[in-house]
Amino acid sequence: MTSPDSGVPRLVIAAPSSGSGKTTVATGLMAALTGRGLAVSPHKVGPDYIDPGYHALATGRVGRNVDAYLCGAELVAPLFLHGARGCDIAVVEGVMGLYDGAAGEGELASTAQVAKLLRAPVVLVVDASSQSRSVAALVHGFVSWDPEVRIGGVILNKVASDRHEGLLREAVDSVGVPVLGVLRRAPQVDVPARHLGLVPVAERGSEAVDAVTAMGAQVAAGCDLEALVGLARAAGPLPGGSAPWTPGPVPTHHPSRSVKKSKPRVAVAGGAAFTFSYAEHAELLAAAGAEVVTFDPLRDEELPEGTAGLVIGGGFPEVYASELSANEGLRKSVAELALSGAPVAAECAGLLYLCRELDGLPMCGVLDASARMSERLTLGYRDAVAVSDSALAGAGTRMRGHEFHRTVVEPGAGTAPAWGMRTPERRVEGFVERGVHASYLHTHWAAEPGVARRFVERCRTS
Repeated sequence: MTSPDSGVPRLVIAAPSSGSGKTTVATGLMAALTGRGLAVSPHKVGPDYIDPGYHALATGRVGRNVDAYLCGAELVAPLFLHGARGCDIAVVEGVMGLYDGAAGEGELASTAQVAKLLRAPVVLVVDASSQSRSVAALVHGFVSWDPEVRIGGVILNKVASDRHEGLLREAVDSVGVPVLGVLRRAPQVDVPARHLGLVPVAERGSEAVDAVTAMGAQVAAGCDLEALVGLARAAGPLPGGSAPWTPGPVPTHHPSRSVKKSKPRVAVAGGAAFTFSYAEHAELLAAAGAEVVTFDPLRDEELPEGTAGLVIGGGFPEVYASELSANEGLRKSVAELALSGAPVAAECAGLLYLCRELDGLPMCGVLDASARMSERLTLGYRDAVAVSDSALAGAGTRMRGHEFHRTVVEPGAGTAPAWGMRTPERRVEGFVERGVHASYLHTHWAAEPGVARRFVERCRTS
């Protein structure tokens, strides 16, 4: 194993555009290297929650995100090192095209920026299905665009035949970039998608396992694993001063306090309907002194005994609206907790679950609002400021977040809104009522660890 301080061997898997095969190659490479006995650390550039689930399945380790917009460029290397602690190699899957980032923000949040911050070599996955010699011009353009981005090799995807492969190799050779793999079309590695992207691992069961196994076999057969590992090992040390991020020490409390008060139980929604969560959130809650327990709103008929606070992240409640609505016992349990004034933090799917109804089906009724599916996709980074004091953030707290949904909540904000959006347009959004903080905005608490500490302290004293 390699010590993080000496520089974790690492690769960034990128592409000219979305749909080129990054997820297949990155997940397959993780699975292939894990199959060879390496401890592989999986990472994903950007706010995506779904790809890390496939990464976790491939490696047996928690999939983690590195996002320079949500967390700031200064936290990219520390969060990466936190996830890669004790691993032999790290594989980072990019987002969109290599140089695509936050709209109107230059390279911010792009795969290229993360690769530079991590001083990691890039492997470019090219969809070669409709080109031959032109691939040389494409690769040359990506190699020469930013001299600080080191493209160490190319993997040619969706190659039709041996003859097609020969033409492509000859073209790429002329650019001076090695071809590190050639993959044929393979339907068995395809992952089904729907309105917000790929179907999460938690919803597919054995099908997801089979798909990841197929990805690993395809990459092992079509790629030069030794060359890829060698490229990763040539990454060298990370920028000076980089140290692993830590959620912080567990606080100590006066021994006269009761066990319940000193270590409040925070229930975190999980299961197939609520799969969107950053691993660091639970780590921060635990470091702030909480006992973190997971429950499944599709199966559990009441909240865990002794629940003092509730966190409901994102996911696909609209897909499971009937099942969620039918679980009246849990809906009642959630409503009672919220009405008692206990802290509740809800993001996106959690917001929908707390509404009066979703697509006409009864939900928890904590908020006097209704939610419905929409044809319009709301997507993008947001620069936000807390409008109202809540269990999660004090008024004036500034955080960056991300919205990604095809639903509408009416009204869009309560009397005391959760956030004021500074970008892309000025508006208020979300609800702060009693101990509830509910919003469409996904945030990464590592950027502002105080929100977890504030939430746990409210759980302790409410």
